Amino acid sequence: MASVFSRIIAGEIPSYKIAEDDRFYAFLDINPLAEGHTLVVPKCEVDYIFDLDDRTLGDMMLFAKKVAAAIRRETGCRKVASIVLGLEVPHAHIHLIPMNEERDVDFSREKLQLTPERFASIAERLREAVEI
Repeated sequence: MASVFSRIIAGEIPSYKIAEDDRFYAFLDINPLAEGHTLVVPKCEVDYIFDLDDRTLGDMMLFAKKVAAAIRRETGCRKVASIVLGLEVPHAHIHLIPMNEERDVDFSREKLQLTPERFASIAERLREAVEI
């Protein structure tokens, strides 16, 4: 059975898409730690990020770098954290989280509750800013 991320990539499950190319997909996390919290996933379904071949892993990081640049510009944060974390979805992914302090990336914190309209607004802003 396809992972939830593969179903998002295929358009079976809606998402707030930020960027896409032939190999990678970036979309807003629906349980964000901060506005702009984005997930970057490969379109190939691989559970563990370090099982990706070297070229795909390197290209994924370069794709994430472009998305992170847009997040930083649009949110005004000091840095964008890049975190590989999560066991619940068997699909490699990178969290890109706007941060001003280290505690901004504490996953035990309460997640933001955003309206669909706010998610759509953030996604549109980031989509327009990313240069893929």
